[in-house]
Amino acid sequence: MNFEEFFREATARKLKLPPFPEGAIFQSSLNNEALFQLPLLAMVILTISKGKSKPLLSELGQVVGECLERTVAGFRGSSQDIGWSANLRIRTVNALTFLERAGLASVEGQTRAISTTEKGREVVNYVSNGNSPLSHALVHIERSFINIRAERRISEAVE
Repeated sequence: MNFEEFFREATARKLKLPPFPEGAIFQSSLNNEALFQLPLLAMVILTISKGKSKPLLSELGQVVGECLERTVAGFRGSSQDIGWSANLRIRTVNALTFLERAGLASVEGQTRAISTTEKGREVVNYVSNGNSPLSHALVHIERSFINIRAERRISEAVE
C-alpha cells in the first residue's frame, strides 16, 4: 500500500486514533533520541506555522533547530547549534513533504511561507490540549518561535 492509498483507505473507513485513557499516567519523555524523528519534526512545523507569523521555507531548518535548542533540555546553553545540522535540515524537509502530502500544511506560492491547514490546526490543537510531555514541549516551542521572531525584529531595527 502506498501513501495515497493509505490515507484514502483511512478516510473511507473513518479511522481515528483512540484517545489517551483518562487517568492514565504518561511515562514517556522527550529526549535527544526523539529529536530528529519525523513525527516530532512534523509537529514542530505545524506548531510554528499555525500562528500569524509564518516561517519561510528557506529558514525552516534553522528555525526548527533554534526552537528545539531552546526547548529540549539537553541542548539549552549548548554550543552544538543544531540549527545548522544537515541531518536536521534533511529530516525537516522530509517532515514538511509528508505534511503537504497529508494536507496538514502548505507552502504559499508568492511568499514561500509555510501555513498550517485547518486539518493541521485540528491535529496540533488535539495534541496541545493533552497533558503529555509532547503537549508541554509544543507550548514551549511555540513560545520559542515567537521569541525568535521578536529577537530578529529587534536586531534588524538596531542595525
